[in-house]
Amino acid sequence: MLLTNGNACVIWFYIMRISLRTRYGLASLLCMAEKAQSEERITIISLSEKLKISKIYLEQVFALLRRGGLVISAKGAQGGYNLSRPARHITAYDVLSATETSLFEKAEETVADENIEKTLRDTVFDPLDNSLKETLSRITLEDMVNQSAIYTNGDYYMYYGI
Repeated sequence: MLLTNGNACVIWFYIMRISLRTRYGLASLLCMAEKAQSEERITIISLSEKLKISKIYLEQVFALLRRGGLVISAKGAQGGYNLSRPARHITAYDVLSATETSLFEKAEETVADENIEKTLRDTVFDPLDNSLKETLSRITLEDMVNQSAIYTNGDYYMYYGI
């Protein structure tokens, strides 16, 4: 039986562990996207204090985000980081691709039997990879900002009938 996109994604997320580096990257970019209208640069120190994350670790995360083309940096007294493009054009897939460097690499062959290997790839691994990519590509930073605003404004009670 072939896995459907929805089931494959649920199974993949159950199996896959998202690293702290990716979680911190997503959280940092969400903070930046919430302030993007001001066009003010965000410093690692301010993010570190807001998110209670080690400054040194956050610098390592931002090196990956910068290499992934998600943030741009400016040095100097008014230095800091900005998103490289609007929040609606940065996806969760972009962030995971930048921070989970081995996650989206094609899997190596696992067994010597070519028929079994092709079967595993065609029925499990490729659908799983495709489903994950499709799902994460649909989630933008703008979506996260909108969801965060619901929690910030206290509107989430409405959705749970409280």
